[in-house]
Amino acid sequence: MTLSSIEAGAGKIAIHPFLSDNPSWHKGWIGSRADEDSTQGRTVKAIVATDQAAGTAGMKLSERPEPAAAINDVVVQVHASGFVPTELAWPSTWTDRRDRDRTPSIPGHELAGVVTALSYGTTGLSVGQRVFGLTDWTRDGTLAEYVAVEARNLAPLPGDVDFTVGASLPISGLTAWQGLFQHGHLQAGQSVLAHGAAGAVGSMVTQLAREAGAHVIGTGRAADRQKALDFGAQEFVDLDKDALKDVGHVDLVFDVLGGDIAGKGLANPIGAVLSAAMLLRWSLAVAVCLAAVRSARERRPARRSRESRRSRR
Repeated sequence: MTLSSIEAGAGKIAIHPFLSDNPSWHKGWIGSRADEDSTQGRTVKAIVATDQAAGTAGMKLSERPEPAAAINDVVVQVHASGFVPTELAWPSTWTDRRDRDRTPSIPGHELAGVVTALSYGTTGLSVGQRVFGLTDWTRDGTLAEYVAVEARNLAPLPGDVDFTVGASLPISGLTAWQGLFQHGHLQAGQSVLAHGAAGAVGSMVTQLAREAGAHVIGTGRAADRQKALDFGAQEFVDLDKDALKDVGHVDLVFDVLGGDIAGKGLANPIGAVLSAAMLLRWSLAVAVCLAAVRSARERRPARRSRESRRSRR
């Protein structure tokens, strides 16, 4: 069993493919309702963290009790899961909401898989359904064969989207969605300056903004130019060589870089500046991100150079 990675923009997300040809790995139950007693004594394989100081070197494969679904939970057989090393610095990885130690904990919060059981109170999902979503920060995560998760934190995964893509989407996609539409109130015809447009969050900002009919100006380093344009940016600003003051007016700046960059250097007033640091909450609106991903695959946007745009002003 190995850890592999997929690339979502410029951000690497670890993916753990727990399904294997070994039948001993498939110990989940299939049923319409989960019974906690039915999991007694049964174990699943999981990657656990026990030592915060050890970082990723302290993560190891282990046997853990098979998760039981509480009220409003479903159990999902994990086909792919997303993990970022910074999770090991989050307090919620090590303690619960009452600040009690919860090690050994299972990291990972993004997932894609198949529903194997429903508990009481769940609606909108069915056994055998493909889903993707985000688990609670203070519960065991997704680097496991099975995970129990609240049904409200899952969305259907379309059949034409593979599991690794689904598992890489939730945090980046939600950050982009909430920033653009819930906080930035982006509308068709407006302009967006997307910092880090080739990165994990920035690439989703670019695609979603284009789908909404906005004009997208991406920023990054020279090596990121083509990738940002492929994701749908109509213009690109090389932060090492180009001047932000040449961009002109923008309605929204989406900052995933932090520090001093944000909207500084723009010559004209801007409508709003959003920092990705304030934008993490789960919503089923993330399903819309999948439509943007599929659409971006099917088209290559018409590109307009910064020079041609400047000549019109």
